[in-house]
Amino acid sequence: MESLSDTDWDVVISGTGLQQSLFALALSRSGKNILHVDPEGYYGEHEAAFSLQEADAWAEKHASPDAPGLFRAAKVTKADGLPSPRGYSLALAPQLIHARSELLNKLVSSKAFRQIEFQAVGSFFIFQPAAADSEDAATPTLARIPSTREDVFLSTAIPVRAKRSLMKFLKFVLDHESETQVEVWKPHASKPLAEFLGSEFKLDATLQSYIVTLTLSLDGNIPVEDGLVAISRHLSSMGVFGAGFAAIYPKWGGLSEVCQVGCRAAAVGGAVYMLGTGITKVAKRADEAVKLDISLSNDMVVRAKTLFRGSEISPADGVMLARTTAVIETALPNLFETVMDGSPTPSAVVVAFPAGSVTDGHGSVSQYPIYAMVHSSDTGECPVGQCIIYLSTISTPSSQILLDTALSSLLRAASGVQENRGVAFKLQYQQKGARTPSLIVDDGIVTFGAPALDLAFRDDMLQPVLEAWQRFAGQSGQEADAQYLVFEDREVVDDDDVFNA
Repeated sequence: MESLSDTDWDVVISGTGLQQSLFALALSRSGKNILHVDPEGYYGEHEAAFSLQEADAWAEKHASPDAPGLFRAAKVTKADGLPSPRGYSLALAPQLIHARSELLNKLVSSKAFRQIEFQAVGSFFIFQPAAADSEDAATPTLARIPSTREDVFLSTAIPVRAKRSLMKFLKFVLDHESETQVEVWKPHASKPLAEFLGSEFKLDATLQSYIVTLTLSLDGNIPVEDGLVAISRHLSSMGVFGAGFAAIYPKWGGLSEVCQVGCRAAAVGGAVYMLGTGITKVAKRADEAVKLDISLSNDMVVRAKTLFRGSEISPADGVMLARTTAVIETALPNLFETVMDGSPTPSAVVVAFPAGSVTDGHGSVSQYPIYAMVHSSDTGECPVGQCIIYLSTISTPSSQILLDTALSSLLRAASGVQENRGVAFKLQYQQKGARTPSLIVDDGIVTFGAPALDLAFRDDMLQPVLEAWQRFAGQSGQEADAQYLVFEDREVVDDDDVFNA
């Protein structure tokens, strides 16, 4: 370990979050001296995945409502008799990945995709409270959202006239970048998408909620321009990897797996990894070539040309989500049915609770949409016979209670389970994040901004990684594009224990 202090490091990377790990992947064939540290004892940082024991320890660390960093107000409740607490992998910030995502392109061009197993994300559902005049007013329902022309054509829940309007909109979206269509939506670019759907396509409130749900908008008020991009991405992703689904999810813990693959590639390339080691101080040196003295939490000081790190500060215009992760003692098989011949059995589905559709019984009504990502045991995140439900909404004083209500309502709609029976483990917390990704450069110190908290991975999350790599490589334009995360297959190597380099 003493030799670390004697090495002039080209790069020190702090944190093993997604952006730092993809940056490490980009540098994995550079031949440079790279030291990658993380103050935690696990990979993934804000995108980490935990066993139940690890989730317990993490919640205790972040229990205070005023905890520093991006996580706070964490709390665990659990039932007795959970089998094998290590048989779980709970993601802190699960995100689905659309088939047309640039992230997948980069995982393919870098050959990193060979080490990740992906699962199909199936249907999107809308929660519908039971009608007041229903004979069984206690039983709400889940309506599947049609997201292709074939879906719309076959639907028996949509009137014929409304089908024609919806078909017209779907055709419009797929051609929305053409000059003719831009003239239609551009004057409304900053207006709410729902308003545009009503005025231009005569879609009623139900169909508006279907369309807005497919955007996964956190506040339900996505503007027209952003909404058209999101819907177009969803529609164009449908069928790319197989019939009946538009998005995928990495098995065994979501983006945490991508983080580990990036770090593993860097370790195979010669990078040195030190978990449980943070940075306590950074001092500028007079040396023009080696600019930084970096003090580590193990009392070691290393020299480096550049430090790349993640941020623990959310911007003033950021967003805070309330999250609940629940282990359910039933598989909810009705949610994971195939929707067409030839389509794979999905491992994840999305259930949306539109704003105003959830009440807590004390007068509080959901101000923002609530989203539930339901994962089967096929994701590797829980044992067979169980499932994981990840709920999230923009944080308000009543948001955690509303999430509990949404969870109970979802269980009733999907399986008839009453109240919170069947909830074996529940992790609640708040997470702060950014609305847009960023990169801050300050004389040898490069900081990736707080993660954007969208429920679907955004392509612009890769932009800071590209900018960081361009700064390191001294390249830009076509030259950079030809080399950035574009690798040939390595010769066969035994990469067991590469993290212990």
